[in-house]
Amino acid sequence: MSEGFKLTEKEMKYISLFEAATGVAAVDCVESGDLVVFLVREGDLKKVLSKGGSKIQEFSKILKKRVKVIELSDDPSKFVKNALMPARLSGPVRIASRPDGKKIAIASVEPKDKGLAIGKNGKTIELVRLLAKRHYSIDHVTVQ
Repeated sequence: MSEGFKLTEKEMKYISLFEAATGVAAVDCVESGDLVVFLVREGDLKKVLSKGGSKIQEFSKILKKRVKVIELSDDPSKFVKNALMPARLSGPVRIASRPDGKKIAIASVEPKDKGLAIGKNGKTIELVRLLAKRHYSIDHVTVQ
């Protein structure tokens, strides 16, 4: 996993509020319109969603934004799968290297969940691409 990205002051505030509300440390945060995405370490998602997800629902109301929490993984394929949830995959995520040296992730999504994986105006897949680039040096994520 790569490091070296910069958080804005607003994102740092979100992380601080997230940690206070959930008791779980966030590794990264990205804001996109009315959505704030938090990345947590592997195994921490259970803690965030404990008590029937009430902590995250309350936190979402405080921010007045939708909140999505994604679990990091040592395995980039598993991370891409986590990031695309709740879309269901029809097979494992493949990581390939192109002849030009760029890494791409190819996710086979159930046909009826393709819209969910891509998101309105492609926002979901763009966030997944940004996070995959930031944390795994994956240059592109494709949904098929």
